[in-house]
Amino acid sequence: MAAMTNLLVKDDTTTTRVEITFYPVTDTPKPLWRAQIAGVPFEGQPTIELEQSVLKSGDRRFAMKLDVPVMETLGASGTSAGYVAPPAVAYHNTSYYSSVVSSRSTTADRANLLSLTVGVLQGASSTTATGTLDQASAADAFKASTAPGPVFFIQGSMPF
Repeated sequence: MAAMTNLLVKDDTTTTRVEITFYPVTDTPKPLWRAQIAGVPFEGQPTIELEQSVLKSGDRRFAMKLDVPVMETLGASGTSAGYVAPPAVAYHNTSYYSSVVSSRSTTADRANLLSLTVGVLQGASSTTATGTLDQASAADAFKASTAPGPVFFIQGSMPF
């Protein structure tokens, strides 16, 4: 098993794309990464969590949860006494991806499943059938990848 490493992801919330670094927090009981965005309190930091389980059927379930808290925006400058409420989380946007694979599936089967899923999530349509980005060799790239996400979903290796 590989050691947990930082995960760098592009964020599109501003006009200039920003790269967010997710830092390893723990690998027990589930691998967890947390961002450390300057000026954002602990509760407002995005997180990534992985989970693996074996179902009664013997099939394996792999799941990833990406949670992005959205902070409240301060309206006024406080009360007449100068009190300003601390920042708080207004709500969470959460993405959850889960795959269930047969215990008989191969690495190629799981890489193809991930490639098809990514294609659908990118906007597969009747004109391109591949999504927004070219997925012509995605399954092979996923199989050859040493990055934590593909390794987790294809090899079943927890990134720690």
